[in-house]
Order: sequence, then C-alpha cells, then structure tokens
Amino acid sequence: MSVDLFKPFQLGDLTLANRMVMAPMTRNRADENGVVSPMMVTYYQQRASAGLVVTESAPVSAKGVGYPFTPGVYTDAQAASWLRMTDAVHSDGGHLFVQLQHCGRISHPSLLPNNATPVGPSALRPMGQAVTYAGMKDFMIPRELNTREIPDIVAQFQRGAETAKRAGFDGVEVHGANGYIIDQFLRDGSNHRTDAYGSSVQNRMRLLNEILDAVCSVWSAQRVGVRLSPENSFNSMSDSDPQAHFGYFVEQLSSRGLAYVHVLEGDMMTKASAVDYRTLRSKFAGPYIANNGYDPVRAQTALSSRAVDLVAFGIPFVANPDLVRRYREKLPLNEADPSTFYGGSEAGYTDYPFYRGEET
Repeated sequence: MSVDLFKPFQLGDLTLANRMVMAPMTRNRADENGVVSPMMVTYYQQRASAGLVVTESAPVSAKGVGYPFTPGVYTDAQAASWLRMTDAVHSDGGHLFVQLQHCGRISHPSLLPNNATPVGPSALRPMGQAVTYAGMKDFMIPRELNTREIPDIVAQFQRGAETAKRAGFDGVEVHGANGYIIDQFLRDGSNHRTDAYGSSVQNRMRLLNEILDAVCSVWSAQRVGVRLSPENSFNSMSDSDPQAHFGYFVEQLSSRGLAYVHVLEGDMMTKASAVDYRTLRSKFAGPYIANNGYDPVRAQTALSSRAVDLVAFGIPFVANPDLVRRYREKLPLNEADPSTFYGGSEAGYTDYPFYRGEET
C-alpha cells in the first residue's frame, strides 16, 4: 500500500486529513498576560487544513516564561482565549495539539515573578542573550534546581496539561527540545548533576519521565506527543553522544503508547547532522514526525520508504496558510518575510494570501 503525504493518517483515535504537520513556531503575538489575541485565532484557523497543527510553545507556568508576548497555558483567562482558537480550528475540520513548555535557564529575571533568577539543572550560563520587553539582555547564570524543587516543575506541567484540556485542544506535545528545561536535563552539555537527575542517561531522563507520568494522568497517552532535538545547538546546547543517548531516550518512550515522537533532525540553524535518524526512528514503535528542512519531494520519499509517518513544515506554513493545497497541486508559494516572524501586527502574520489563480 502506497503512503501519500496528502492521504489521511490515523493518529491514535484521531483521523488526520493528511500527513502534513504545522510545526510549532513562536510568533510573539499574545498579550503581556499570555492571553491569545484575536489575530492568533485568525492565524491558526487559516492553517487548519494541516493534518495536525502544533501550536507555538506555551509556558506551563509564570515561572517558565522565557520570551515576551508568548501565550501561556496556566490561567483561566488563557484557557478561555485558547478555546476561541481551538473552536475556530475545529470548525474548519482541523486538529491541534498545544506545545507545553518551560524555558528553564533560557529566560531573564525581568520575565519572571519577583525578578527571580532562571533555573536549570546546573549553574551553567548559556551563551547569548534573552529577549525581554526592554530589549536583548545577556543570559544569566541559572540557579541550579534543588532536588526538592523538581516536583514543582512536574506539577507545573500537569497544571498546564489540565489547562490545555479546558482550552479544547485535541492533545498536548511535551517540549523536550531546543534547549528548554527538559532538553537541559536530557543533554550532558547542560546537565552536570551528580544526583538522581544527572550523570547517567537513565537519570537525565528522569525529569521527562516524571513529567510524562503527570501529563498522562490528565490526558490519554495516545493524546500526548514529545518533541526532541538530539543535535540542535540552539540556546547553547550540546551532547557528547546524541546517537546513543537519544537512542536510549526514544527506546524508553516507545513503551509508553504515546501519540508520537516529533524529532528535529539535525541542527536548526546549520542543518548539519551526524545522527542516523533512521536508526533512531526504528527504536520507536509509534508514529514518528520528522522536522527540519523537508520539502514535498523529500517528505514523500521519506514516507514512501517508511522512514517517517508524518512530516512537520515550519516557515512554509508561515507564509502559506493554504500550504497543503499548494504542495498538493504544485502551486507557487508566497515568500516569508523574516522581519515579521517575531512580534508585531497582522502584517506578515494573517495577511499572507491564499492562492487565487495567478495572484499570490
């Protein structure tokens, strides 16, 4: 039986219209209280033809915020604002998961309650700068989490999962990638602990396992996905042996009956890669979503060889709300404007046109 990018896919008990996933992409269009704005409702509804929409990262707590104007998933007001969006996407036949995030050390005191110092697995300052309401600020040395504090991090994810359910989502994606708190624990470049949450791969995965136990007490496992990035250097991340370490992580996740594992293959910025992702994929029994630089031809080749089950697309969805149709019918694409990616108005957000004949 042939596998086609544009044919339906059964994701647990959800029937997706196609195998195209809209990748999670931060756009910084919420208000200062993390409430979803009306233009965000329009933006996501415009892209409801994706088989699955994964929203931008949503902090699970005020303690987990790392960027200005990001939508949260921890207050009643945030839940009500998301519900307007999920209702809109569902009305157009779409399915969507919210990405649950805690930024950990990738934050700044000005973004946190009581100007708190960002936390992480180890007191290692990431290179680079935080994005704040007052402009760019150097990252700080994070405060190493005490073992007794870790249950509160887990509880924040559980409350985020509960809020997401009230907000009408179809499921949740636990953000274990791109240098945020779970990834900080997973990778040995950022985790220098010697207690039960560090040193061995088993210990470094402990936080993710505890978070998944908590989230799956709220949602059925078949409505919970996990995102991983074995090689992504974004946010000053590294690992000594991503092939072996993430092979172990993926193999352990396989026994949980999750909705999917969503893997950013290679480095987000350079696209460089040394990991054999087909071997990594073989260790996971459930659906595998591939992400990072795929186009329709590469996606179809990967699907046909059973190397992947779904493919996530990022920037093409930013500029093309009707990307599924454009790829299916081989239509020309709108070009994305990077200057409007983060923050701003409707311009470069909801004003990209749908295809209408020669006019794009």
